Amino acid sequence: MAMSRDEIFSEVQEVLVEALGVDDDEATGEATLMGDLGAESIDFLDIVFRLEKAFGIKIPREELFPIENLMSNPEYVSAGKMTETGLVELRTKMPHTDFAAFESDPDINKLGDLFTVNSIVNYVESKLNAA
Repeated sequence: MAMSRDEIFSEVQEVLVEALGVDDDEATGEATLMGDLGAESIDFLDIVFRLEKAFGIKIPREELFPIENLMSNPEYVSAGKMTETGLVELRTKMPHTDFAAFESDPDINKLGDLFTVNSIVNYVESKLNAA
């Protein structure tokens, strides 16, 4: 049975509450995983595992959180900023993410802000619709 976006959001929210120990009113659509919800890199593995279990889907880690491989490539990062080539690569790897704010100041220290509750909902929704 297909899930509505609201149902997907509720399930993602529950996963994040359990994985990160936050209150559900903190896990709003715009909340960033790292900045607002306090997620650390080790938490991403737990989040992926819980999402797979909750939705019955397989999530390659590099598909949902693909930035590790990009950071060490000088073609993608220069002087602490994502290059235009890097931005194109990010958009390709993360079509479920809103880049509007990041594109105006592509500081690599702000990459964590791309991982929001809504971006996870968008990702899960696209995976479920593709199945």
